[in-house]
This record gives sequence, structure tokens and C-alpha cells, in this order.
Amino acid sequence: MMRVLSALLFIGLGVVTMPGGASAWTGHEGVASAMPVAERGVVKVGEEAPNFQLRDLNGNTVSLAQLRGKVVLVNFWATWCGPCRIEMPAMEQLYRSYSRKDFEILAVSTDPQGAAVTRPFQQEMGFTFPILHDAEYRIGLMYGARSLPMTFMVDRNGIVRQKVPGARDWGGPDARALIQALMKS
Repeated sequence: MMRVLSALLFIGLGVVTMPGGASAWTGHEGVASAMPVAERGVVKVGEEAPNFQLRDLNGNTVSLAQLRGKVVLVNFWATWCGPCRIEMPAMEQLYRSYSRKDFEILAVSTDPQGAAVTRPFQQEMGFTFPILHDAEYRIGLMYGARSLPMTFMVDRNGIVRQKVPGARDWGGPDARALIQALMKS
């Protein structure tokens, strides 16, 4: 069974397309830099990652800008997304492998119910990386994450170095090599 899951993660199957259009989601408390729908674009590799502020499970505001100087894995996901659930244990292993002074994961949940569904999931799975809430998917749309899971690798200077659609084996040698290379740049 694990070989099958690893194979699915490796070849990147399991992209879940987001429902509806952007116009269905409006307004979001705790999002300081979300732009109106008409102004949103798609984040491109080689461009600066747009800053955002979202609340974590404890109600604290976390911004991407406060993590400048670290390599950051920004992962858009939802508890109802099967491929997201499959890749997250490997993300936890990756998170535990690196120092917080060099590496951070921001797992941005798109669940409309927020902490009501993410907190039990986090506790059940034993995740220690930060879970942020983008219940109205404003930041996801700003980044151009039109499917789940979608991950953006941001270097120490705040530049998007990779956009990774679909589930991946974040515990594998390719992921570790990518993070090591970003840490050296």
C-alpha cells in the first residue's frame, strides 16, 4: 500500500480542482494584503512571493514577510482533499528535519469552517507545522492556486523558486535536495 501511495505522490496524481469562481468568496478577517478579485494574478516562478497575513490555530497573525531569511514551503490544502491528506505526513517529517531558523512550512487551509475542522485534524495527525486559515480562498486565488494541493517554494529572499501542483513525497530525496539548494542560495 505504501508503495502505491509513494508512486502516486511521485508522479503527482491527485490534484483537486477548486469549486466555483473567485466571485463567490469575498472579504476575510485577518487578511491584510488580499487584493480584489480583478487585481489577482498568478504568481510566477522567479517573482517575489506576495506577502499575506493569516491567522493560525491559536488566532495569531502570521505573515510571509516575517519569515524573510528562511526557506518557506507554502502549501494550499483542505481537510476534505484526499491528496492533501496523503502528502501531509511527509511534510511533517520534512518540518522536523530542519531548524526553524532556516526553514518553515505554512500550511494554508482553505476549509471554510476554519479551526473547527483543522484543529481536530492537526491533533489527530500530530502535525507541528503552522496551519493558517484562508477560509474564503483569497490568498490561494492571489497566488493562482486553482487546484489542491498546490505548493510554492519561497527562497530566503522571498522569491518563488518552484510551483508544485499536486501531492508530492516531501520526505523524498528530491524534496530534500530542493530545500538544501534553496538554503544555500
